[in-house]
Amino acid sequence: MRSETSGRAGLYIRLSKEDARDRESESVSNQRSLLLDYAEKQGFAVAGIYVDDGYSGTSFDRPAFQRLIGDIRAGTIDTVLTKDMSRLGRDYILTGHYLERFFPEHGVRYISLLDNVDTASGPIDDITPIKAIFNDFYARDISRKITAVKRDKQRKGLFVGGKAPYGYRLVRDETRRFAIDECAAIVVRRMFQLALQGESCRAIAVRLNSEGIPSPAAYANLTVANPGPRSGQWSAERIAAMLKNEVYIGSMVQGKQCKLGYKVGKSRRLPPEEWTIVEHTHPPLVERSAFEQVQRQIESRRRTRSRKHDLPLKGLVFCCECGHPLGVVERMLASSGSTLYFLCRSYQRFPREGLCTSHCMRVDAVARAISDQLAPVFQTCARSFDFETCALQALQSRANVRDVPDIHQRMASIEQTIDRIYADKLAGGLEEADFQRLYTKAIRERSRLQSDVSEYKAP
Repeated sequence: MRSETSGRAGLYIRLSKEDARDRESESVSNQRSLLLDYAEKQGFAVAGIYVDDGYSGTSFDRPAFQRLIGDIRAGTIDTVLTKDMSRLGRDYILTGHYLERFFPEHGVRYISLLDNVDTASGPIDDITPIKAIFNDFYARDISRKITAVKRDKQRKGLFVGGKAPYGYRLVRDETRRFAIDECAAIVVRRMFQLALQGESCRAIAVRLNSEGIPSPAAYANLTVANPGPRSGQWSAERIAAMLKNEVYIGSMVQGKQCKLGYKVGKSRRLPPEEWTIVEHTHPPLVERSAFEQVQRQIESRRRTRSRKHDLPLKGLVFCCECGHPLGVVERMLASSGSTLYFLCRSYQRFPREGLCTSHCMRVDAVARAISDQLAPVFQTCARSFDFETCALQALQSRANVRDVPDIHQRMASIEQTIDRIYADKLAGGLEEADFQRLYTKAIRERSRLQSDVSEYKAP
């Protein structure tokens, strides 16, 4: 049995952007100095220092923290030191999981210096979970304040993003206004001019690529101090999005998406009527009359396309050379009539850019090859499974969860249920056996929905 004053300690340090702004004493160097001094005085052998600088405590998907967890599983760490419990995390459910489950299961001693928590002295007391809840409340409050400040700035026409749109540069002062980037602005103005002359978005993209004009992504690399390998091509989708962007007539367009929750890193796109648009915030690149004329031309070319071919393999077949999804085209053959082919979209969209080569394959040939591979598997499974019941369950699942927004809404509801379950347990209104049963059921349902996100796509 190891001594209470010795062990292989992992020093965990975390600093979020909010902490760096609001609490100077929470700096990384101060945390490191405090923990090293404590470890030396108590006789701990420091096996590793794990630093997450600029990561929120509401998520435990942090690189240094995950390395710490990996070292604990590998048996190289048997003691974890933090300055206080909020450095470990601000999600009280997951914080409780690590304090009451993961660390004890792996024989890890946890010490929080300022909270006077040391699991070597006995089980977690009743006050410790309450401290974790208050840390969670702090994160929730900070999230609300930050969101309110951003919304207020957006309504005032102040830019709250990271970089200016193509054609502008960001003036990094208190106004955070847009100034014209003349090099890129020439391309934007020409783009609108070509559109007014009747050229399609695809034709404009082909023209810009053939002339070697850098795409927005490639141009951004040319203007930074340490350009990376990132590059790209102009596409019809990029051209269309820029031609419809009101930023080029001097309007600030923000709030196109919102986060699903302060503990959820994903966002959902808002409909255009919910965007925050403020006019006359910066110099325009095109006249409003020209912009409106381009919108009318784009609208006149739009047409509702009915899908001729709803293939089971749609989105599942990829090019072996460039790795992009294959599209489906219909070709008329004199001998056999209409035939469907898988075609590489990279070559189809950019035939002269060398992104891929010209190649295609018959859809029915691919379907037969896959069917031949799956037939033995189906025959084996048929002996063990009731496919009628499985198909019914699959249909019911699709009926209950039709798209990604529905899944996220259900996940948010489950998160609230988990919060209530844990709060009831802390308040003493829920027995341990009932807590375990309800908590396990909720976690299992959340995991199932997370796997559904990759299966269903938002319309």
